[in-house]
Amino acid sequence: MEKTIDESVQGSALSLEKKNTNSRKLYIESYGCQMNFSDSEIVASILSNEGFNTTQELKEADLVLVNTCSIREKAELTVRKRLEKFNAIKKDRPHMKVGVLGCMAERLKHKFLEEEKIVDMVVGPDAYKDLPNLIQEIDEGRNAVNVILSKDETYGDVAPVRLNSNGVTAFVSITRGCDNMCTFCVVPFTRGRERSRDPQSIVDEVNDLWEKGYREVTLLGQNVDSYLWYGGGLKKDFAKASEMQKATAVDFAQLLEKVALAQPRMRIRFSTSNPQDMTLDVIRTMAKYENICNYIHLPVQSGSNRILKAMNRLHTREEYFELIDNIKAIIPDCAISQDMITGFPTETEQDHQDTLSLMEYVKYDYGFMFAYSERPGTLAERKLTDDVPAEVKKRRLAEIIELQRRHCQERTEQHLGKVQEVLIEGTSKKSEEHWMGRNSQNTVAVFPKENYKVGDFVMVRMDDCTSATLIGKAVGYSDNNV
Repeated sequence: MEKTIDESVQGSALSLEKKNTNSRKLYIESYGCQMNFSDSEIVASILSNEGFNTTQELKEADLVLVNTCSIREKAELTVRKRLEKFNAIKKDRPHMKVGVLGCMAERLKHKFLEEEKIVDMVVGPDAYKDLPNLIQEIDEGRNAVNVILSKDETYGDVAPVRLNSNGVTAFVSITRGCDNMCTFCVVPFTRGRERSRDPQSIVDEVNDLWEKGYREVTLLGQNVDSYLWYGGGLKKDFAKASEMQKATAVDFAQLLEKVALAQPRMRIRFSTSNPQDMTLDVIRTMAKYENICNYIHLPVQSGSNRILKAMNRLHTREEYFELIDNIKAIIPDCAISQDMITGFPTETEQDHQDTLSLMEYVKYDYGFMFAYSERPGTLAERKLTDDVPAEVKKRRLAEIIELQRRHCQERTEQHLGKVQEVLIEGTSKKSEEHWMGRNSQNTVAVFPKENYKVGDFVMVRMDDCTSATLIGKAVGYSDNNV
């Protein structure tokens, strides 16, 4: 399952890489997972070369694109409401074109274009390089669609335009697609099979970000731990690779090391990991390099072995515990977060209690918790009946959220009294007089601004906290500060 980070409207920010020669304006909204936000930056880059600069003003846009998510029904409903608004604006701006990108585009292409006629263009996640041709089609008055999935497209040769950027943190995509066929998830059908990006192109992008002033990158993929580069091809075709290709192959632990060594003062994060694919080599690499942050997003989805099997999760409760134990043994102060689904078909009260007991064992720092939402086209939708009543889902979700809130409080309090490095990302949302940043464990910290600036690495003494935010005072610059 993809980590959903925001279902609210998020339009594109004005790009720092505007071209004065561009005469048309592009407005992008992104929904869902981090991969969608990363893809929007790729789209903005491709269209920058086609005469478009990004804008935050919807009513001045010549082209409006919505990068969509199909993980949950709520995300799809939100997108539909936005498309209704765009079409209302379009009545006063008939030259304005509207397009849908991403996972919903692939899944609902015919409905959008032919039945509902609410968009001019539908573009799947692997077809962004075809945007110049598709835009020409709609400029000439024809609808345009390309949702063909690719076996080799990684966009490794496209330098993204950073949208909504704070100038400090950035995403770097390392894989596309997913080979894990979890029964609740649409990603393998909307994003295709998994393929990995050339490691040198990843290192080059990280180096370029450092030169542009960025101080933290998140290596991004549906399942980063299964990253495998051997000169091309899909991971499942590795058996056919030559002996030379196998000998020089790069796995995720090795990629992580390459990036850490390339920029020793840049913070490195990654997301998302799958329990069955995370190796001890990855954990040891994290422990070896100080600039790799002590934080792992490790979705579990359920604490019940029976439900895990029904979800086609390729790990058991016991194997997950073993991985958690190894992480805590090798990186004692590592923060761990989760994705959790409650109310999956046939889930019993005992299954729910198994989930709560797993949470008690791990004591996650953060969590992303959802009630099961049946997604069209998935194996669960085809084979299983959504038989847990809505009121039961709601009650179980509330119990999971309350337990996670208590664990958040406990985990955040463990930082009190410590002096920790914080990377300043911007002004606190609640006070113009305070900076906001994160420590290595990804916990938000706020502290008085004084003479520090965005992008500084600062040592902060943690004096107080809420359940999820540390409150402190800066005591000086970090040794990593530039």
